[in-house]
Amino acid sequence: MQFTPEHDALRRTLQQVIKNDINPFVDEWERVGIFPAHEIFKKLGDLGLLGLCKPLEYGGSGLDYSYSMVMAEELGGIHAGGVGMAIGVQTDMATPALARFGSDEMKKEFLAPSIAGDFVACIGVSEPGAGSDVASIKTTARPDGDDYVINGGKMWITNGTQADWMCLLANTGEGPVHRNKSLICLPMKTKGIEIARKLDKLGMHCSDTAQIHFTDVRVPKRNRIGEEGKGFTYQMLQFQEERLWGAAACLKANERTIADTIEYTRTRKAFGKPLLDNQVIHFRLAELQTEIELLRSLIYRACEAYIAGEDVTPLATMAKLKAGRLGRELPDACLQYWGGMGFMNETNVSRAFRDRRLTSIGGGADEVMLSVLCKYMGTLPGVQ
Repeated sequence: MQFTPEHDALRRTLQQVIKNDINPFVDEWERVGIFPAHEIFKKLGDLGLLGLCKPLEYGGSGLDYSYSMVMAEELGGIHAGGVGMAIGVQTDMATPALARFGSDEMKKEFLAPSIAGDFVACIGVSEPGAGSDVASIKTTARPDGDDYVINGGKMWITNGTQADWMCLLANTGEGPVHRNKSLICLPMKTKGIEIARKLDKLGMHCSDTAQIHFTDVRVPKRNRIGEEGKGFTYQMLQFQEERLWGAAACLKANERTIADTIEYTRTRKAFGKPLLDNQVIHFRLAELQTEIELLRSLIYRACEAYIAGEDVTPLATMAKLKAGRLGRELPDACLQYWGGMGFMNETNVSRAFRDRRLTSIGGGADEVMLSVLCKYMGTLPGVQ
């Protein structure tokens, strides 16, 4: 990647926002189990940070994807994974299909205020019986005149209790499961939508995650994104950005965990010398830092290919898989060197241990990533 002064300016802006407006408050947000998404998103929107790659005519900056990748990487400087994840849902998970395939009317109604930070968005794909298996979703949007009538429910919805609208994937027909789905812009104040509960999670405590029920929810057909029946395809395209974004967001977060561990083991003494003086510790940290740099190289390569218009599904999938595995290995290894303090919720290393476990699950589990790669390699039974 060749970074420009504009990329560097973006990094500095994000670092300043994180330092002044986010990190001083994350411990309290973690304690209460939610952060003020509208307040934070409005600050980001006013700085032009929620539409870096979105069209100029809807308030975006019209930049290439490298700027979104830089933003994801810098958000790893937040001392709680839940805030960065929520921002990523807004910028790289709920809005890419709308920006690419939505009508001008829908972009004005939902995309422009999301870029401005006036709306909080969520993505409605996962269900209790269909997480990584997107084709198996059961939520229906039955055509009725000029409307769709929606019934069903969604699970594990980030920003779910605060969102103004949802990018909803639902079955709009009876055909084959990969061609009977549509994406719909769904205002969350619509009659028949129930926030059933805010979920209690292992990590990402400051990110509100909801289970949502739909009962005869009526929404105009004009709220559909693109063509009817193309929703599965559009969602698969959104996953490319989601997976790249999720991998990039792990880089600085993992580097921070290593830096915190170096500082702690340098000051903590055992058997008459700093823990860091033990070769097993400083060698292990060096290995983990190397793993971060290898992941960064893969992400940067995928980003360059994506900007060039190439299909980056294999590279994005590899990056997501590696980020998930490293997100489990690295905090676990570092936590061990903290000893008893690593088991305390008051330390950032324990938060990292909890938060980064999600990377191997959200956006497609590790096993799904491996299946995708095997398809491209031609190693699955019956696949040439």
